Amino acid sequence: MRAIVVRHYKTLINASGHILGWGDAPRVLEWERDLAYVNSVLDERNIRFGAVYTSYLERARQTGMFFARKRGIHLLHDTMNLNEINYGELYRKSKLWVEQNIPQHKQDPDFVYPGGESFSQMQSRSVSFLKSVACKRQDETILVVAHAGVIRGFVSHFLGLPFAEHLKHKITHRYIGDFLFEGDQCVHYDELGEPSGFVQDKVISVSMGIPAVLGAFQA
Repeated sequence: MRAIVVRHYKTLINASGHILGWGDAPRVLEWERDLAYVNSVLDERNIRFGAVYTSYLERARQTGMFFARKRGIHLLHDTMNLNEINYGELYRKSKLWVEQNIPQHKQDPDFVYPGGESFSQMQSRSVSFLKSVACKRQDETILVVAHAGVIRGFVSHFLGLPFAEHLKHKITHRYIGDFLFEGDQCVHYDELGEPSGFVQDKVISVSMGIPAVLGAFQA
């Protein structure tokens, strides 16, 4: 299976520097620019997908519908397994306030946010879900619309990177991750849109098979 993974459109809370998590917010005025960019890259590379999977959150579902409508896909598969981390009581808190008052924030992946979950729990549910889809749709290409935290979890897991060290890399709304699976194992990773923080921070290089990427990381 080939999974093309993108991030949802930008919301007003994303733009304001506050915690969003399982909450939702209106989209920014220029929301469609990022999606148009992603769509143009997919068209230029002639990438066709037969199914769209999104998180259950509105920003991901609406983004998924944007791409599905352009390709005549009528069924959207939405699931809480692809939801962003549940920050619980921190919803709408300033990210600066959280950094100053919760030292475990984006430092300890096993820290459970009050009323929410941990990054490790989020990674476990989302990775398990994607692996299960890969086994069911082995010869297909799908589009996955998810969130920055989920994407960091995917890259860290499938490239064998320690999650605790990679909780902060930037994932823009123009990110396009290209994951190729054999069974439930990712055998190749590439980035087709704006580079993620994993690439910009020189943790990984792309357009390589998984062993080559790990070799670059370990060096």
